[in-house]
Amino acid sequence: MAVHIVFFQLCVALIALPIHILALLGLWDPIAKKVLPYLLNRVTKNYNKYMKDHKKELFSNLNEFRGPSVELRVLELGCGTGANFQFYPEGCQVTCVDPNPNFKKFLSASLAESQHVQFQAFVVAPGESMTQIQSGSMDVVICTLVLCSVDNVEDILAEAHRVLRPGGAYYFIEHVKADPSSWNYFFQIILDPTWKYIGDGCKLTKETWKYLEKSKFSDVKLRHIIAPFKHSPVKPHIIGYAVK
Repeated sequence: MAVHIVFFQLCVALIALPIHILALLGLWDPIAKKVLPYLLNRVTKNYNKYMKDHKKELFSNLNEFRGPSVELRVLELGCGTGANFQFYPEGCQVTCVDPNPNFKKFLSASLAESQHVQFQAFVVAPGESMTQIQSGSMDVVICTLVLCSVDNVEDILAEAHRVLRPGGAYYFIEHVKADPSSWNYFFQIILDPTWKYIGDGCKLTKETWKYLEKSKFSDVKLRHIIAPFKHSPVKPHIIGYAVK
């Protein structure tokens, strides 16, 4: 790695030195698990302001994947604060999965603002092992801004594929690695070693589209976009859905 990159990474690490010390002592993770829901509650509202049109367009055809049951059965993987609920169609049944139980009270607030959604359950589990969810029981799995922070993307996608019925769909929005020739990529590289602590394992330079292209899904409809943020290392995104 170039010397100037290492220099800037060390500068960022120095600014965030207390976080790095707490992480070294094994104290940062339990703190982050409690703080993250409050942080994301603010961040996702701002994110939705900029990404509202993209989300509306993406989720506009959810009802096309309605199965034999009357209601559309939706599993939101890595549900966080429930920032996607407002974009779901009337009457869909939503089961939420997240490994962090501290999100539950924020989900309640989002559900109160989205009464068109029928809440089924909040399952505390990692996306890599959703054993509580029956195979083939869902029409749609939705996973947004999650794969950047997981260690094993292949296992997440395999589990999403498992719980979907044949003909069901996996919907995604993820920030990804920028063009290596861009300034955006430069800032991703220098922020990455510290960003993972702030973002609960989030990696800025992940090439998530490659995992989707290699997954078990029969048809992946994916496109790259630049999110309309003014100054952010997470402007490059992929968005789309994949059919089982």
